[in-house]
Amino acid sequence: MLAVLAGLIVGAVVWLVAPWWVAALIAAVVGLAPALGAFAATKRHIRLDGTVITASGLFRSRRVELEHLAGIELLVRAARVSQVIVRVNDGSHGLILVPVALYSGEGGRELDIVALRKLADAFASSELASAAAISSVFVEQLRAEARGAGLGERPLYRAVELARAAGRVPQTTLTDHEVASLVE
Repeated sequence: MLAVLAGLIVGAVVWLVAPWWVAALIAAVVGLAPALGAFAATKRHIRLDGTVITASGLFRSRRVELEHLAGIELLVRAARVSQVIVRVNDGSHGLILVPVALYSGEGGRELDIVALRKLADAFASSELASAAAISSVFVEQLRAEARGAGLGERPLYRAVELARAAGRVPQTTLTDHEVASLVE
């Protein structure tokens, strides 16, 4: 709504000095483009039903069956605002990114404990060893949250620190050995 309002204001100002069609065109570019982008962003959802992750957007939907994964990776985007993401792949066209943690400075936001537990259980059902390793990282994260551990003791935050210490910024994929080292 703010984008549309800003477009109308800019269009009204331009109308004072230019023809109406120029003002309407500028109002549409300034107001409608951001409004449509914001609307599309609100239509994105990631849902876990049993062992199936579904990512749906405005125009398409992708599904990945976690029991039959072709690949799973733990991605870390380390910057001023750092993010930990799980990338699941079914081997064909199903590639879904699941954000699990977001950190900024000395604080952050992590996936809800119920959702993280469901995700850990779903990954544990997979045949891949790397899925079991990521599942154990999530279980250790839940244990750290239960005992009220600080950020430095949480495995997902340690993944960000590990990426920064290795100098692999702004984005890196953790190796299986690095994922296993998060559970200590």
